[in-house]
Amino acid sequence: MNERPHRARRKPAQADQLALDLALEPRYGGEDFLVGPSNEHAHALIESWPDWSDRIILIEGPPGSGKTHLAAIWAERAHAWTVDAAQISMARVPYLVSNRALVIEDADRGPRDDSAFFHLLNLAREQGTSVLITASAPPSAWELATPDLLSRLRLAPGARIDPPDEGLLKAVLVKLFVDRQLLVDTRVVDALALRIDRSLAQAGRVVAALDREALRRGRRLTRNLALEILADLPDFAADEGDESGEEDGDGVSSGGDSET
Repeated sequence: MNERPHRARRKPAQADQLALDLALEPRYGGEDFLVGPSNEHAHALIESWPDWSDRIILIEGPPGSGKTHLAAIWAERAHAWTVDAAQISMARVPYLVSNRALVIEDADRGPRDDSAFFHLLNLAREQGTSVLITASAPPSAWELATPDLLSRLRLAPGARIDPPDEGLLKAVLVKLFVDRQLLVDTRVVDALALRIDRSLAQAGRVVAALDREALRRGRRLTRNLALEILADLPDFAADEGDESGEEDGDGVSSGGDSET
């Protein structure tokens, strides 16, 4: 059984406290981005810079789909500044465009000065500044106050990130466990992939919850324990008839005593 020495042999009170502190900083390196059919177009678009067909690129996708990760990869490569759409004002436009590379995150969320946004896109085109925009929905759903801005955004090439297929979802689950120094039995991953939504954001939340609860209990994260914990999470219910009755074995080491 593989164990994580830094988490092993904790007293219950210590484990409870540590379980509250398991949030990991997201890893936004290029090597951390997993490519599949659902995101390969968006990934290829990022990889093709600086040979973009247009100075302005739009990437759409649901929360947690990888937009921010792709934007971070491009920002590092292009030395881009990153701002939220709410931070764009008329006074700041010349300064933002001066960097020659800019990421505008969550363009469809929160307050936004559409006139300033439109001015920024025009000035970026004039000065040759590359702009990568991320959003959860297409521009037609943004309730834009400036019709010209909608027209300009509709002209921008882009890509939409779709929900992951089963293969990508399983690969992401494995990576999430590895990031937490957990060695995962394939049965744990297979069981989770069948039950959670095809959402990378939900995969991250579920893995964090499983790791936290297994550590709190001081038990290995086996398939059966994973399903038990999953059933107690909001919006989930494990299928009681799914239990095979066979011994679970060593699914994941979480630094506690063996299950009985």
